[in-house]
Amino acid sequence: MQFENTLAFARELDIHDKLGKYRDAFHFPKIAGKDVIYFTGNSLGLQPKITRQYVDQILTDWADLAVEGHFHSEKPWWDYHERLAAPLAKVVGARVEEVSVMNTLTVNLHFLMTSFYRPTPKRFKIICEEKAFPSDQYMLQSQVRFHGLEPDVAIVEIKKREGEHFWRTQDMIDKIEEVGDELALVLIGGVNYYSGQVFDMEKITKAGKSAGALVGWDLAHAAGNIELKLHDWDVDFAAWCSYKYMNSGPGNASGIFVHKRHLNKKNIPRFEGWWGTKKETRFLMKPEFEPMPNADAWQVSNPPVLSLAPYLASLQLFEEVGMDALIEKRERIVGYLEFILQKVDAEVNTTFEVITPQQRGCQLSVLLHGGGKDLFDYLMKEGVIIDWREPNVIRLAPAPFYCSYEDMFRFGQILKQGILKISTP
Repeated sequence: MQFENTLAFARELDIHDKLGKYRDAFHFPKIAGKDVIYFTGNSLGLQPKITRQYVDQILTDWADLAVEGHFHSEKPWWDYHERLAAPLAKVVGARVEEVSVMNTLTVNLHFLMTSFYRPTPKRFKIICEEKAFPSDQYMLQSQVRFHGLEPDVAIVEIKKREGEHFWRTQDMIDKIEEVGDELALVLIGGVNYYSGQVFDMEKITKAGKSAGALVGWDLAHAAGNIELKLHDWDVDFAAWCSYKYMNSGPGNASGIFVHKRHLNKKNIPRFEGWWGTKKETRFLMKPEFEPMPNADAWQVSNPPVLSLAPYLASLQLFEEVGMDALIEKRERIVGYLEFILQKVDAEVNTTFEVITPQQRGCQLSVLLHGGGKDLFDYLMKEGVIIDWREPNVIRLAPAPFYCSYEDMFRFGQILKQGILKISTP
């Protein structure tokens, strides 16, 4: 498609946008009485309007039924989490039994590491990407120390090439092959939080498995954003948060994936609790743990239904729309945003640079060469909600559920005005 940097063109795109009606399904913050241009769905998604009724239903059931809500409410609490598995499986490319919801992201990564990082004197190293999200770094460092190992020895970071802002898939495969028989685990973020780069998870997983290692993925920035085929790619395990592209609310529950080959095994190393036991015998209070035959075996405590309710509400929208439609719009709207940035760059002779490669999802990361927070502050004041990352990167993530093409055009005009205003003595 031949893009145009005009309001009329943007509005024409919105008229023909099959997902355009879903914009009204979300609450927008307002600045100066106007809906903001929201580019931070990669940090916290907007609230779906149907969320309140899902939460209110649980509060009503709690008030009316008290403890009996576990079994006699409209959506009984004791198996509430099971309602999320089928729609989530479609989002991440899994079988229903391979998916569960519990805890929060880093907590789940720690729990999964108990099962899937089992270092031996020979095979003990972990491969991750350079400058992974800090929580992943802390998690990995604490895990290897827990096993009596030194992070500097056990953790191998794959670096970008000098002067480049992205990782090359072949470099990652080469490093996996180099570590070889010492490699116990590959654990990488499926979409890099800083640059927005999407890693070739299928090829990297295949390389890790060929080296005899287990392979897991942190999908915090991938779930609900890009196409995933975790089962078909033969991934061993994965975890993701639900509050970014999946719009479940701040700090909300995490999802996990455990490949079918690891399920229904009684002797797998795992931290266990009551809610991971078989439903059929759970209330017999047996002293011996009998794991659920699916990923629910990794659950420890009963599900926090007040947290799961917003997640279930959002997943109903994903069920209606489907990932194919979201990805189709994502490709077009991110492409239009990139076009707008290029036009602004040409019109005001700026020095900013898009550092996100073509292997991307919703996010474009823009490096402000020589720029500072003054432009960021101007944009925020003018109703553009964006994200700042040190030392001088702004992240723009036009989520296809609720962002419009007119938003992209209006952003370009505000950006241009901000650059001109700040650069004028």
